[in-house]
Amino acid sequence: MSSRETILQRLRNRSGGELTAPECDFSVLKRPDWSTAERIALFEKMLESVHGEVHHCTEDSWVDRLAEILGARGARNLLIPKEHEIGMRLRSATLEREDLPHLLIYDEPVESWQSVLFNDVDVSITSTRGGIAETGSLILWPNADEPRLMSLVAPIHVAVLFASELYTTFQEAMQAQNWKAGMPTNALLISGPSKTADIEQTLAYGVHGPKELIVLIIE
Repeated sequence: MSSRETILQRLRNRSGGELTAPECDFSVLKRPDWSTAERIALFEKMLESVHGEVHHCTEDSWVDRLAEILGARGARNLLIPKEHEIGMRLRSATLEREDLPHLLIYDEPVESWQSVLFNDVDVSITSTRGGIAETGSLILWPNADEPRLMSLVAPIHVAVLFASELYTTFQEAMQAQNWKAGMPTNALLISGPSKTADIEQTLAYGVHGPKELIVLIIE
């Protein structure tokens, strides 16, 4: 009998029940039950360590803070979602004030205005699905109203994060939001502005995407 036949015969003669996977142990991922204030402090520390920027706001003040930030940067325009509450709030605000830049709405296929999107948009603003304090990361689930290019193309990306949706770890976020029930085609984890170390292994920021990431934490 050849070696091949010997191995195959052993497999045929093999007995025993079905193999069962060992119980997963996630204890190594457990963290203390941090307060919201502690999570915010850690998130801010981690994000700022990779050149991100954090501003503390309230429901009533975030538009005022955004106007100050964009005014200081001389932003000409701001890309907003059409249907999301953030976009509607900003459109309403422009009816009463003149310190916000011209609003652009992402309401058509990218093919019809690709040149404008990649060359003329100064700032984009998006909502977030939450944040991860331990890594200073934002969670974005793009959809038709807020396509992923909104957070990947403009030189400045502004993200609105509610403090109540800031989790300690990635695992905690997935469990709390029940990710296993279904996820979108694209799910983004954003930790600071774009960066690469491809060139001579030297870390450079703002090479392949936004040069600045600004997070407005709504407390």
